Amino acid sequence: MSGSSLDGLDIVFAEMQENGGKWQYEIIRSDCYGYPGEWIEKLKRATSLTALDYQLLHVEYGHYLGTQVNRFIDDHQLHYQVALVASHGHTTFHMPAKKMTAQLGDGAAIAAATQLPVVSDLRALDIAFGGQGAPIVPIGEKLLLSDFDLFLNLGGIANISFNADNYVAFDVCAANRVLNMLALEAGNEYDNGGQMAATGETDHNLLEQLNRLDYYKLPAPKSLANDFGTDTVYPTIKEASLQITDALRTYTEHIAVQIMNAISALKNDQTVFAANGPNLKLLCTGGGAFNTFLVERIKAHLKELNIEVIIPDEKLVKYKEALIMALIGVLRWREEANVLSSVTGAKRDSVGGAMWMGQEE
Repeated sequence: MSGSSLDGLDIVFAEMQENGGKWQYEIIRSDCYGYPGEWIEKLKRATSLTALDYQLLHVEYGHYLGTQVNRFIDDHQLHYQVALVASHGHTTFHMPAKKMTAQLGDGAAIAAATQLPVVSDLRALDIAFGGQGAPIVPIGEKLLLSDFDLFLNLGGIANISFNADNYVAFDVCAANRVLNMLALEAGNEYDNGGQMAATGETDHNLLEQLNRLDYYKLPAPKSLANDFGTDTVYPTIKEASLQITDALRTYTEHIAVQIMNAISALKNDQTVFAANGPNLKLLCTGGGAFNTFLVERIKAHLKELNIEVIIPDEKLVKYKEALIMALIGVLRWREEANVLSSVTGAKRDSVGGAMWMGQEE
């Protein structure tokens, strides 16, 4: 799994069992391989390439992913134990309205490099059926983490899902990608623990301007491309000409407010929340869960809604999405639905993913 924050390649080796419709999992090994500077630049520039150069990068990145899987297998002594590789790839173009999404990382190249079965292109079929192609993690939340009512992932993009009979999920706002871009201006890869944001002041004019962005008025299901943060949100912040600490503080508050607004809108829909009672548990994962100040602001806003925010063990915080990509691959192998249409708005649930048989007969 490669997230929009470009912090690295998340890999997990997980074992899964299903018995009578009940799934259990164990993350046996996990790691995050940071991208070398050249790959960060290649991935950043991907959407500006010519068609030919983009396809060449797609293949090159696929071979790169395959070599990283082999490295992971070597590092953790997993030879002859891996039965299937599920690869999300790195999202570049995402245009559901035109029935198109693109993730870099050629599945055939991964299969050739690893000589293992590979499942890739996990979002494409849902998009073809008229869905948003996102979020796709709710299937894993439903099957693997059913003890929680709400799920918040704080990655490059913040997304939320609600565990109900009529499963609801959508992207909320840009998150770590924008925070990291601001922190980089101060010479830091990220705002460690939100320490810089905590020393700043909220600019209420900018906060109000951000909260008025058109995306927030759209009904779910809805999803965001990476360029919402880089091409819409970030320039809006820069136009305000704030100190970096104030910009970080203001955007941190914006994320917390939008999460509260999103959940509040769901909670007002009694058809969604009626069966779950007044007190709800929210599982918070993703890199942003380590941003102590951001989590404090989210907790402060959600306390008004009687929602308890729970940060799980570090392994699940870091690797929840990679774990769920593994499940999606397993479900594809079993030819079972692995994307929920109630979440994405597609015509029906789908068994998504392209299969590449890299092993010898």
